[in-house]
Amino acid sequence: MARFNLSRWAIRHPALVGFLIALLFAAGAAQFFALGRDEDPTFTLKEMIVAASWPGASPAPMRAQVADPIERRLRATEDLDFLQTYCVDGRCAIRVSLKDSAPKDRVPVIWQQVRKQLKDLEPGLPAGATVAADDDYADVYGYVFTLTGADNARLVALAEQARDAMLRIPGAGKVQITGEVPRRLFVDVDSRRLAALGLSPDAVVQALAKRSSVAPAGAVERSMRVPVRIGGTVDGVDTVETTAIPGADGTIRVGDVGTVSNGYADPPDGLVRHAAKPAVVLAIAMAPGADGLGFGKQLSQVAATFGHTLPAGVTMTQVEDQSQNIREAVNAFLIKFFCALTVVLLVAFVTLGWRTGVVVALSVPLTLAIVALFMGASGIGLERISLGALILSLGLLVDDAIISVEAMVVQLEQGASRADAAAYAWTHTAFPMLTGTLLTIVGFLPVGFAQSTTSEYAGGIFWVTGSALLVSWVVAVVFTPYLGVRLLPEAHAHHDADAMYDTPVYRRLRSVVDACMARRKTVVAVTAALLIASLAGAMLVRQQFFPVSDRPEIIVDVSLRPGSSLAATSAAVKRIEASIAKDRDIAQADSYVGQGSPRFYLPYGPSLPDPATATMVLVATDLHARERVIAQLLANHASPEAKLHIRRLSLGPSAGFPVQYRVIGPDPEMLRTIAARLEAVLRTTSGTTAVQADWGTPSVAMRLDLDAERVARLGLDRARLAGDVATMMSGQPAGDVLRGTKRIGIVVRGTAADRTDPGRLADMAVSTPGGPVPLGQVARIGATTEQPILWTRNGELCMTVQADMTGDVQASEVVDAAAARVAAIATSLPAGYRIEDGGDSELSAKANDAIYALLPVTFALMLVLLMIQLQSIGRTLLVLATAPLGLIGAVTALVVTGAPFGFVALLGLIALAGMIMRNSIILVDQVTHNQADGMDLHAAIRAATIGRSRPVVLTALAAVLAFIPLCFNIFWGPMAIVMIGGLIGATILTLVALPALYALAFDRTSSLPQQDHHDA
Repeated sequence: MARFNLSRWAIRHPALVGFLIALLFAAGAAQFFALGRDEDPTFTLKEMIVAASWPGASPAPMRAQVADPIERRLRATEDLDFLQTYCVDGRCAIRVSLKDSAPKDRVPVIWQQVRKQLKDLEPGLPAGATVAADDDYADVYGYVFTLTGADNARLVALAEQARDAMLRIPGAGKVQITGEVPRRLFVDVDSRRLAALGLSPDAVVQALAKRSSVAPAGAVERSMRVPVRIGGTVDGVDTVETTAIPGADGTIRVGDVGTVSNGYADPPDGLVRHAAKPAVVLAIAMAPGADGLGFGKQLSQVAATFGHTLPAGVTMTQVEDQSQNIREAVNAFLIKFFCALTVVLLVAFVTLGWRTGVVVALSVPLTLAIVALFMGASGIGLERISLGALILSLGLLVDDAIISVEAMVVQLEQGASRADAAAYAWTHTAFPMLTGTLLTIVGFLPVGFAQSTTSEYAGGIFWVTGSALLVSWVVAVVFTPYLGVRLLPEAHAHHDADAMYDTPVYRRLRSVVDACMARRKTVVAVTAALLIASLAGAMLVRQQFFPVSDRPEIIVDVSLRPGSSLAATSAAVKRIEASIAKDRDIAQADSYVGQGSPRFYLPYGPSLPDPATATMVLVATDLHARERVIAQLLANHASPEAKLHIRRLSLGPSAGFPVQYRVIGPDPEMLRTIAARLEAVLRTTSGTTAVQADWGTPSVAMRLDLDAERVARLGLDRARLAGDVATMMSGQPAGDVLRGTKRIGIVVRGTAADRTDPGRLADMAVSTPGGPVPLGQVARIGATTEQPILWTRNGELCMTVQADMTGDVQASEVVDAAAARVAAIATSLPAGYRIEDGGDSELSAKANDAIYALLPVTFALMLVLLMIQLQSIGRTLLVLATAPLGLIGAVTALVVTGAPFGFVALLGLIALAGMIMRNSIILVDQVTHNQADGMDLHAAIRAATIGRSRPVVLTALAAVLAFIPLCFNIFWGPMAIVMIGGLIGATILTLVALPALYALAFDRTSSLPQQDHHDA
């Protein structure tokens, strides 16, 4: 170290160093403005939806014959966390969730393995059952347009034209069209007429299917290849009506036994409305790495151009514009960033003087320019996390520059030349400063390397802050000495080395330090008591996982009792739409009936398709209006049959319902009984809303018990009979009509009266070899009840009781308030039943566990760094003992402000320990130098504390002031409050408690009390 002095090298190569400064400034500034912009950092959603269908199956057989085999095959999936399944009439959906620790690079490979497993499994499922996987569930469609003002088919055609135009924009990814209702050709047949003619519904289906099929007819091979085409395929209502059905007495036309009409799928899979009008939604996702602002601008231009070509009456409205959210988020953070930068520079000028302040002021933008180059090379853009980390870094990166220039100023005031003063910064502060910098970086290490989705979301804190701190050290030992030699004044001919510390402020500080060392036991005891009190005070701090977003959207999940029809759900939503139609606080309203909305925001998880549910996306005019709309909706009784779950968007990963309890066991009725007790607990817990269980109540089903003897005597085919009943009641596909890129399905079904009146089921005529007979003569028809929906988790029946919170109540407060009563229920459960916690508490525990798992590694790295620098176990333990001192001020600040303690605040608290040890190690190292220069222990401690007080206070002041703009941010506010309170408290204790602790630890009552015991 003595042979090579990087600071001296820098001042001996002024041309090169000056050129590097100019080059890095220019390149970094250009890179900063070229960085991609986004609202939030991306993170890998480790979920896939596997959907299966088996038309005609009730939920119980659906679970036993389809869902269970699929689950058994999927349980071997790599890094599987859980399988969550729901089964309804004819359909089931399985949510495949991977562990938080699953490496994001492996996720696509795992999904490919799942698809392969499903393909291998499908032949073993019951006849007619199908299965498909969808991992597009995780795609984010941040640009959403609605088209209204025409029939569905016309709107879909226009949406497809717009899609083709938008896909040509550079940076465009996937495009999704939602709200298309498939067109159908319906053949409504009368069962009695069919039976009288000796025909079954299946005969109509087969005739139409054969005529609409497309098959090769060969080709004539001569000098030219001439293909042979067979005409007469079904192409519309007329050809359907003229299709011949073979019968016992000849052929019969379809038009003679049924009415043929054009229409739409009935019921459709889902409906979309914009401002209470039928709509089709066009949603666009950006390609990975695209610039959100640039893409959004080009997309708006294409949409405006396309809008001029729309037919009269058709309107295209952009309901989600991610670029606008990006612009607002980035601009707001840039304002905070430049405010924090201005504050830091003002602190430097006011406290250090003009010339010294200029040196520090120039080092800050130089550091940021180099960090911008690192961000560009690493693919890190400007978004919520990276911008917050830059602001956070501002409060930290000035430390090295201030420490370095402070050391130079002290040497100049003591008579050293500028060159020697610059070289002194390297020999006396560079390596303790590097160790302190690395300690601070290591403090952020858990969030950078923790294996969890949450850490993937917030991991930019480590990479941006870590790079800024490392670069700031390089700037402090290379560029700051160069700037100091250029800008600081030469040493005076006459100087007094002690004069600068002989001021009223330093004299008072010296008295305080002496008093603390004299009463060191008392000071250390008081500090320990404050630390214990802060640990107790932490119990008063509200807990939070991630805060709610500052976006104006309101998500209203509407759920009717399971088994409700899409028409009933749509009617309920229409009544809610009508009740809020004139609310001026609502800028726009979109409804997705029977399905979830596109994932327009990464942390938002759309609901799964279900005819009994709907999602309304309301956009308020501002945040105050958002709260007024929520209050109105909570009191809304427009659809009393529907349950409303009203929620804001979340900043970061979150559960749909923040409070959840999973009741697991074998018997549905017992699950329902236990769930009812939990619902009663939550309803009587202050601050809860939207309390509900996800199963609902049993629903009515029609049951046909066939008379086996009569069926056999009449020669009826049981399976064919079931198919005929299904055709008459629900419809049966009978081929397709091909029109352009569309396929219009032909559906054979009963008349409207037969389909909608269960009382006519007994009169439905069924054909037999001996002639038609009413269905009631071969079957006993009655009503029964069944579970309309079955939820399982990892193969076990699971009923989830869930709730949301009102106002500013946190999920942890509800869980804590209900904990005793929930525990009492859990202890009284029968054998084979259990209650598991879910919701935000489960997600928070997973995220925190991933952080805590790396704390031993973090602690070990800190020990290694301290031992390398201090070469003393005693001093290493001394510095480690100062790490928790930030807790005193942090808890005080949280209690006073009422801010919640969440995941981001936890990261701040961990990093705060590194920052405190950074200051401690420099002070302890200075004590060692002073003792080596011949001072006794107390004098060395006093001189080190006095000498280090100005840079310690200045760096803390710069950091505290830089963090202030973050205090008013929803996401970063708690972390900033933790850092401000912790730094203020720790700075005071570093100058007061650390000298006392040092004296208590190393003041030996031996013959050589002044010696440095390296083995201490």
